Amino acid sequence: MKHLSTLLLWLLPLASWAQPAVAPGPPPGAPHQTARTELLLDPQNDDVQVQALPTDSAVVLLVSHQSKFMGKSQYYFQHYGPGLTLKREQKLDIAEEFQVERLCAEPGIVYAVFSSHQVAGRLLVAAYDVRGGQVHTQEFNTKQYRDLVAVRAVDGRLLATVVLADQLHQTVLLMDVATGSFQFLPSLYESLSSELTSVMDAPAGRAEYVLSQTNGRKKRLMLKQLSAEHGQLLRSEMVQTESERSLITAQLSPPQDTSTRLLAGTYGLRGLEYAQGLFATDLTAPPANPANPHPALRFYDFRRMRHFFDYLKPAKEARLRDRSARREARAASPLRWHYRLLLHELLPQADGGYTLVAEVYYPNYHYNSYGMPGSYGTSPMLRSSTYGYLPYSMYNSTPGRAFMGFRTTHVLVCGFDRRGNLLWDNTYVLNNELLHSELEEAVRTLSLPDGRVVLAYLDGDNELHYKLINQGEAAPNDFKIDLMTAANGVKEKVLETRQPEVQPWAGRQYVATGFQRIRGDKGPERQVFFLQTLEF
Repeated sequence: MKHLSTLLLWLLPLASWAQPAVAPGPPPGAPHQTARTELLLDPQNDDVQVQALPTDSAVVLLVSHQSKFMGKSQYYFQHYGPGLTLKREQKLDIAEEFQVERLCAEPGIVYAVFSSHQVAGRLLVAAYDVRGGQVHTQEFNTKQYRDLVAVRAVDGRLLATVVLADQLHQTVLLMDVATGSFQFLPSLYESLSSELTSVMDAPAGRAEYVLSQTNGRKKRLMLKQLSAEHGQLLRSEMVQTESERSLITAQLSPPQDTSTRLLAGTYGLRGLEYAQGLFATDLTAPPANPANPHPALRFYDFRRMRHFFDYLKPAKEARLRDRSARREARAASPLRWHYRLLLHELLPQADGGYTLVAEVYYPNYHYNSYGMPGSYGTSPMLRSSTYGYLPYSMYNSTPGRAFMGFRTTHVLVCGFDRRGNLLWDNTYVLNNELLHSELEEAVRTLSLPDGRVVLAYLDGDNELHYKLINQGEAAPNDFKIDLMTAANGVKEKVLETRQPEVQPWAGRQYVATGFQRIRGDKGPERQVFFLQTLEF
């Protein structure tokens, strides 16, 4: 009996170990995967551009197919409605000389911009009417155009930020898609180092741009309001500081709110590249000093924020804050931070305030021991879909290193009232840092009706990573789910995901897209392009 008891004591742990593990449930606040559509497309022969239209509950794809015999590429629009049901497919007759640059949209219309690789300065725009299904194409022989930086649509016209033929300056090209007329706007003629952001006011037919300008020592901001119909300069305004601070870049609140014009952005100390913190101002408020007509600016150093340094380990953050406090106690100059921030557009909130989302990034390099740059990043210009072109020499001037792209480490989220007072801050720390060849939004935001903000991205491992931001409340940074590729009970494995992307869609939904190679329990592997809705 004694030996039997001893044997049972040895077997019990083994029996416990052999029990099947209980699959963990979804993390709190996980989205529902409500619909999925697969297209039999192969990234070796097909290219897909995706444009979500939340106001129309539509997702439009521009698909280009290259035959295996290297013939002319075939283009067509595919229009998906609620539930990702295919509503319409429209073929496009695009000459072989053109290649697609990017898509943009306004309510009811998707625009695809193509550039010619045979004739310098020639553009082609294809406009797809979501509500009627018609397609209209228009050529523009600009001669001076060389590269497309960013493009916005308003009232049937495109405002494209472009690099000019001298490769030293950028401006805005206004294109009327209906008539084919175009003009370069001289009021927005800037050097390539200038950073541009913009907001569109479709009801009023206006566009507002924020431009950074420098004298080599400091930066200031110029605000310019233009007519979207003819490009006339309606109003200009300068925002600068009298102190040693430099205003690096900023975003304007959406112009539909006529009671407030909030300007929020980043500032630096003496340097022209790195951000020391955020600033904000209400441009409609009267100046505090009648003798100084410039708006009053509010500055918020990163060290004054509660969550900005959450990406550090607690001990390192404590040492950093202690060091900063000691410098402040003896009235020494503050610590100089070395952060670069990419600003998203301001998000209106129900209480009348705004939420600013800013991604912290840095340039990433490949190093070798031969003293020569590698085979990466040989272009003389680096495109930023938000801020313009950046001289290649800014990032690749050191022998033995080659620029690889921009890596995002964490995301700062701040709430401002309509006067520019900072109400709260929060941070999303990315567990796996994202690398992009262009300076573009790596994390996409979605505003929920209860005031919370979702930050999400899709990675190459078929995982949707997300964080729910409820103002300044602390929350986990490691929530993630796997995208389902089949109905419950069907086992499949995603072997590879290429070009993963999520875009905010109608209501509380994201639409996730990308190429996937999938293997099931039975049958051969399949290569698809997928669309999938995720509802929070």
